[in-house]
Amino acid sequence: MSVELWGAEPPRDCPLCPRLVAYRAANAAQNPDWWNGPAPSFGDPAARLLVAGLAPGRTGANRTGRPFTGDHAGWMLYDTLTKTGFANGKFDARTDDGLELSDCMVTNAVRCAPPGNKPETSEENTCRPFLTQRLKDLPNLKVIVTLGDVSRRNVLKAIGLKASAGLPGHGTEFQAGPYVILNSYHCSRLNTNTGRLTAEMFEAVFRRARQLIDAG
Repeated sequence: MSVELWGAEPPRDCPLCPRLVAYRAANAAQNPDWWNGPAPSFGDPAARLLVAGLAPGRTGANRTGRPFTGDHAGWMLYDTLTKTGFANGKFDARTDDGLELSDCMVTNAVRCAPPGNKPETSEENTCRPFLTQRLKDLPNLKVIVTLGDVSRRNVLKAIGLKASAGLPGHGTEFQAGPYVILNSYHCSRLNTNTGRLTAEMFEAVFRRARQLIDAG
């Protein structure tokens, strides 16, 4: 079946990237009770805000089946979304925690966990049609928050723009086709533990997203 017929979300047994398929199988052999598949997008289908990460973590979304759920990054992301009015309920790093997103969806440019948390360029390219379709399937989308410059480049390519469009770095803001893109450092433990990204810096990005959305 073609990627076009799959739509915005790859099937659980997506066969398109051999290295990621093999890694998925190795994880499933060691941890058969984990999700071990492409992590589907999570959130509101009427969302005006999309948060785009790069790829699931092995013990995060690859384990739980929900983006940014099960590893460190999710605590900061979902706490910030709650503070800025894009999430309701209590995040407890489980898919049955009752957390709901409001006017927001969270996705990844690459849907399967890569070895070493680093997808190859060919895997980014192969998975991009899903991201492109995800954007098309959000009719109210206005603002995209990209978590890291690799995510930013993937989103730009998914829109049909050059990866060099827009400025890199935390806090940058620019128009990309019909969307405003806000770029943030990724909320990984590496960035937060070193102070490269603080809670205040991260929250400021989402407060700006809220301003842009509420402006109409």
